Amino acid sequence: MRCARRAPSSAIIRTVDETRLVLAGLWVALMLTYLLGDVLRIFAGHAEPGKMAGRPVTQSMWVIAALVMLVPIVMLVLTLTVDHVLIRWLNIITAGFLVVFNIAGLPYKGAYDNLLIGVSFVFNAMTIWYAWNWALYT
Repeated sequence: MRCARRAPSSAIIRTVDETRLVLAGLWVALMLTYLLGDVLRIFAGHAEPGKMAGRPVTQSMWVIAALVMLVPIVMLVLTLTVDHVLIRWLNIITAGFLVVFNIAGLPYKGAYDNLLIGVSFVFNAMTIWYAWNWALYT
């Protein structure tokens, strides 16, 4: 005897709208831009082991650095999973915060760093624009 197939539960099937995917992609691009800056900083000799801005780094400073680098990763996951209205505002606020955070550090030592921060500003601006223009009810 054959069992009839049941249609999957609608709670399991979830379609992802285009804006969520674009925003998730922008968070990935931002994260990779930050990582590229870190790699180039090491190869350029602008990174001194155990120091930040010429000062010895404490464990709490490493934790703060890790939290800042986790922001794009967490936002990627949240963008794909959290309710539309909430994540729309989280995208706008978080991208705006990162712009202010990076402006506070300008100018950076290498021209490549300043270029990459400029690129990150573009990605953040696009994130804000896409989130702002995301239809309130999809």
